[in-house]
Amino acid sequence: MKSPNLSPYSPTVSVIVPIYNGAADLPDLLSCVEQQTYPRTQVEYLLVDNHSQDQTPVLLNAAVESWGVKGLQGRSLLEATIQSSYAARNTGILAARGEILAFTDADCRPVPDWLTRLVAPFADQSLGLSVGEVVALPGDSLLERYAERKTTLSQRHTLNHPFCPYGQTANLAVRRSLLTTTGLFRPHLTTGGDADLCWRILRETGCGWQFVPEAIVQHRHRRTLKELQSQWRRYGRSNQYLHQLHGVPLMRSLTAQELSYRLARWAVKELPPALLRGKILDVVQTPLDLLTFAARSQGQKSAVFDPQMAEISILQ
Repeated sequence: MKSPNLSPYSPTVSVIVPIYNGAADLPDLLSCVEQQTYPRTQVEYLLVDNHSQDQTPVLLNAAVESWGVKGLQGRSLLEATIQSSYAARNTGILAARGEILAFTDADCRPVPDWLTRLVAPFADQSLGLSVGEVVALPGDSLLERYAERKTTLSQRHTLNHPFCPYGQTANLAVRRSLLTTTGLFRPHLTTGGDADLCWRILRETGCGWQFVPEAIVQHRHRRTLKELQSQWRRYGRSNQYLHQLHGVPLMRSLTAQELSYRLARWAVKELPPALLRGKILDVVQTPLDLLTFAARSQGQKSAVFDPQMAEISILQ
């Protein structure tokens, strides 16, 4: 059953989702889209295939065709020139008709009133950004429980960034008109583009932002050590790129001396009581903290900033 709109303010909205080899995720995402409570006449869903090699294009075309019968407005778009989620989002922005641009990802699961709540704050015309919360999908693996304890995905971390607040594009809305001043995403970036765009909007336009914790998108935590390390290496690369673009300080790297000290402390002081408590997550937390710290340090150190990454697409 559809819940009522939370506010009489219902601007036109374009929801933009970049997708690369997303066939496994699309059924759940499309189901979440169909359950959104936002007025269907006021929203369009732009699904941007970033040159997928699986069944993504077929699934997108079928979904858009079926939506017409259900009263949903949607389009399937293609970004095949640049392999980057930010380039795909730009393709969506350039095709968008909405006053408000809302972003999420193919592996996300927006709750039914997500869009209604995310857009409501834009009734304040001084607002430029609305940021919803990202929470974990239910998971029972050790690594999922570890990430949930650390609230790894929460927007509260990024909104408290010491340089400037920003929202992750898994759950973010922006006022489209501001992009005529700031430009779009940097299409050649592979990570860090959400921070870069939010910072340009906030610092160049002077607009406000609002955190809407009730506007929830669910996302699955990483389940394997390989995936966890890849995630934290990407965080490190992001910080290197943002250092090059905005001068933000580089993060402190994990040294061999600190690694040895913390492992020794864990073995002597932390491990015995954790074993007595019999909770495996307590036992492995410090080693996992060090694993993610090392991966982030490695990502930051190995990242190579290509001058092409500084290019900004223009809203035409």
